[in-house]
Amino acid sequence: MSKVKNVEYGLEKIFEGAQDFLPLLGTDYVEFIVGNAKQAAHFYKTAFGFQSHSYKGLETGCKDYASYVLKQDKIRIVLTTPLNSKSWMNEHLAKHGDGVKIVALWVDDAKKSWEETTKRGAKSFMEPTVEKDEHGEVIRAGIYTYGETVHMFVERKNYSGEFLPGYVKWESDYNPTPTGLKFIDHMVGNVGWNQMDVWVKWYEDVMGFVNFLSFDDKQITTEYSALMSKVMSNGNGRIKFPINEPAEGIKKSQIEEYLDFYEGAGVQHIAMATNDILDTVAQMRARGIEFLSTPPEEYYKAVPGRLLAHNHELEEDIEKLKELGIMIDADEEGYLLQIFTKPVEDRPTLFFEIIQRMGAKGFGAGNFKALFESIEREQEKRGTL
Repeated sequence: MSKVKNVEYGLEKIFEGAQDFLPLLGTDYVEFIVGNAKQAAHFYKTAFGFQSHSYKGLETGCKDYASYVLKQDKIRIVLTTPLNSKSWMNEHLAKHGDGVKIVALWVDDAKKSWEETTKRGAKSFMEPTVEKDEHGEVIRAGIYTYGETVHMFVERKNYSGEFLPGYVKWESDYNPTPTGLKFIDHMVGNVGWNQMDVWVKWYEDVMGFVNFLSFDDKQITTEYSALMSKVMSNGNGRIKFPINEPAEGIKKSQIEEYLDFYEGAGVQHIAMATNDILDTVAQMRARGIEFLSTPPEEYYKAVPGRLLAHNHELEEDIEKLKELGIMIDADEEGYLLQIFTKPVEDRPTLFFEIIQRMGAKGFGAGNFKALFESIEREQEKRGTL
């Protein structure tokens, strides 16, 4: 049986007498299905500072879809759009709008990863497939998780190409400077009523994850709405998937709004880490990214006391944090700085979190009330609260 060291915030999964049957090396890429990949690529380059990386489309002999791969440090995103009306992607777009389809996980053995998860109950998306070109071979295999979202296992130890076979280097004269984003810290999924525990058990049974942190509707609540959340982590702590479900409230919660407009379960937000959140957020604001409204003055007045309660002292200038609307939370290990964008599409579904960890291993529990009140202000504008 696997046990968790420090259940509240421990990302170290200690196996006693058992081996991690699904060792994950990290996040390989995140693939979005979008209506216009070329324009979406321009947005992510301009606003987030992603760089042109690789491409697959008509010019490479692919007649069905076009994919643009963008990279910033260890983050790779793939933007894919269908090229004809017969593609399955059109139905996906009509139902969900632009959104995350594939969360790809870097593994040492894709075939074994697929076999281990499917024999434990996972529904197969793609059987182990060998893809080759002059640079070697990649093996990929996929399984479905919540909604129509897919986990793709990617084995690339015998490949030296740009991204995957079939892709070519994307040469572009337009590459705005990076904004300092480093890696994906975590990805959050929204599931329907009474489905959170179902998917917690799925991650435990199928992928060997552990639930190391939980929040109920008494902790994540405002005057109007509430939600529940459980954070799942793999054995080495490199992959973290919080799972949210709605809870009863006076008005419609942000999770219900997401489920209504995405028309099902899916990835709600992607948290990207930075080593200098003040610089990253200032750059992103200057490039047109809209963030949720700044918490009230009382929030920032309480910050020093909240940190001192955990024996921490803020290194950053709190006035600069307040000016940019960055929130602060602490745990026994340290503190974290975080901020959330508004939805990046017309449907109020997908958004992004920018996070800087100063030792903290939590997820900003002390910020939940201020965050959700800010989201509710946006919901009120949209008429969906």
